[in-house]
Amino acid sequence: MASRVKSLIQTLRRYVKKPWEITGPVAHPEYRLAVPKATEYRVYCPATIPSQAIVPTSLPETVYDIKYFSRDQRRNRPPIKRTILKKADVETMMKEKTFDPTSDFPPPYLTAKIVEDENAIGESWIDIGSDHAVAATAIVFMNPFGAS
Repeated sequence: MASRVKSLIQTLRRYVKKPWEITGPVAHPEYRLAVPKATEYRVYCPATIPSQAIVPTSLPETVYDIKYFSRDQRRNRPPIKRTILKKADVETMMKEKTFDPTSDFPPPYLTAKIVEDENAIGESWIDIGSDHAVAATAIVFMNPFGAS
């Protein structure tokens, strides 16, 4: 029985301290023992304005801009228009399409015929009818459509 009372007293000594041994914010005389509730802690935010803002809505040029990112140009772009093609649409487009070899192909870069010097061995200088000479090895550029 005595050991139980002794252990109880030691337990109380561990938790109950003398007032001059208490340190920290708990030692302040205005310290509140209970933690305030969430509704009592901060009723108003420090930056809260007590009055409501008056927003003019009668004139279109004075209406408040309600866009979240009003000055962000990356989000201020018009939406991208996308066209979804179905198989029937593609088939009608292909039936309407015509092929013209003279207008569908790009024009060739060089339209004049180049004649190589047949007496030269290996590389040779070729006259293409202008002030410039070209080094070539048996290359002849021609218009694929026969026009020269």
